[in-house]
Amino acid sequence: MAIEDTATPAPTRKTDHLRFHRAYEHLAPTFGNDRFALRAEAFARFFGTPAFLGAQTLIVVIWVCLNVFGVAHFDIYPFILLNLAFSLQSAYAAPLILLAQTRQAARDKAQSDADAQHREALAVANTERQAAAAQTTEQIMTLLEQNTRLTEMTKQLTERIESLTTEMHQHFVRKES
Repeated sequence: MAIEDTATPAPTRKTDHLRFHRAYEHLAPTFGNDRFALRAEAFARFFGTPAFLGAQTLIVVIWVCLNVFGVAHFDIYPFILLNLAFSLQSAYAAPLILLAQTRQAARDKAQSDADAQHREALAVANTERQAAAAQTTEQIMTLLEQNTRLTEMTKQLTERIESLTTEMHQHFVRKES
């Protein structure tokens, strides 16, 4: 059983706190590690932000105002081109978002697995510590019993020496008298 060196100060000890998560590092990037994957992930993350919603709303308002007030006539009412743009956007956004959600679920599961492994390792370490504590307690109890026996033997020997000393003293006193 390996016992951790608690005498060493904490800053000098090397502990890999993420050792249970290292096996799942390949899941970190949502779409992979190449340039397209990183841009696709950034794009998918951007879809749910207030900045995206605000920018899209602003573009739609400008689009409609330009066409309704006659500044431009590239997409008159019922705004077929605008609907086509939204359809095109959703055709790309939906798969990216679903892919991001699927990969996030895989990352969450991997994180959960790593956490479960960590909890199991803690439970094993705790069981080992409890067994070591029980063994130490048993050794202490054995030593206490031995100490008690030795104390009793010392008491008996002291009483015996005292008895013999008294007898010898009485014997010498009788001889002198």
